[in-house]
Amino acid sequence: MTAIEVVTAYSIALSQGDIPTTFSHFSPEAKWHQPGSHQFAGTKTGLEAIGKMLGDMMGATQGTLVIEPTGAMMVNGNLVSFPVHFTGKIGDKTVDMNGVDLFEVLDGKIVQVWLFSEDQSAEDEFWD
Repeated sequence: MTAIEVVTAYSIALSQGDIPTTFSHFSPEAKWHQPGSHQFAGTKTGLEAIGKMLGDMMGATQGTLVIEPTGAMMVNGNLVSFPVHFTGKIGDKTVDMNGVDLFEVLDGKIVQVWLFSEDQSAEDEFWD
């Protein structure tokens, strides 16, 4: 599969809540770079650490965290840029903003993910 086909398959599985298939598109040693200065920020290495972080985010938002594509994926070699819009709620706090997820794909597997938010300080406040 090409890089864009891998990220497309990942996105479809994630949108359907199919976590086993979602994670089948990752290298076991994948790195997830979560920006900011909040409880989930930092680089997570390996499927267990990435899965725990995503599960904890869903738990913190009581399942209200939704990530939706806002445009076409763009590819440059083994990098895929994925514009997204994300929303969620924690108590009386909400997040509602755009971002870009950048994937690096090698040998048919996602090896790194970098996330970018349009307002990192607002996202930090949301997660803290």
